[in-house]
Amino acid sequence: MTDPTASTKGPIGVIDYGVNNVGSVVNALRRAGVLPVVVKDEAGVRAASALVLPGVGSFDTGVKNLREMGMFDAIKDRVANEKVPLMGICLGMQLLSRGSEEGTLEGLGLVPATTRRFAFEGENKKLKVPHMGWNETRCSDADFFQGLLDDETRFYYVHSYHVVCDEAGDVAATCRYGLDFTAAVHRGHVFGTQFHPEKSHRFGVRTLGNFVRIIGHG
Repeated sequence: MTDPTASTKGPIGVIDYGVNNVGSVVNALRRAGVLPVVVKDEAGVRAASALVLPGVGSFDTGVKNLREMGMFDAIKDRVANEKVPLMGICLGMQLLSRGSEEGTLEGLGLVPATTRRFAFEGENKKLKVPHMGWNETRCSDADFFQGLLDDETRFYYVHSYHVVCDEAGDVAATCRYGLDFTAAVHRGHVFGTQFHPEKSHRFGVRTLGNFVRIIGHG
């Protein structure tokens, strides 16, 4: 496997597939110290040396759009076979899993995991779905969350589904909302955050900066 800390060449590509606001992600990456490019087709995916997959909305819509735009298989090939670093954000992290309770289509399958809907019982049944707003997050991955391992780290969330990893070692951070759910994943050169770093002020910029540093763009 290619060392994810090795120096890379070429731009970080922010994937635009019609279900995300790439502008805010691009601006946050700029604040983290890099000049990303917006990617909208297979050629762009194949030209980038690292990829960021933001997203909001439904799982199946995300998969369909990526397929219709010719990027789904290109992302899988570059990340799985060429070991190109990738970071998924919100729906983008869910798309890294094999599939979701929200739909019927297969995900990218880059992280062994399933995406499930929040289901609360008992005293937690009153909790609203989607989970929305700021929430304290317990970060356990010392590299991905360098400088963010204290108890005051908070990120901004908007989601009705959460990723359940097959392997505990892939969980990089957790958050509590009725249950402890996976707030971030890190598996080799594949990263993901359920929260929106681009909306999480200094905590989010630091997270993106750590990703940039780890993949050798910092």
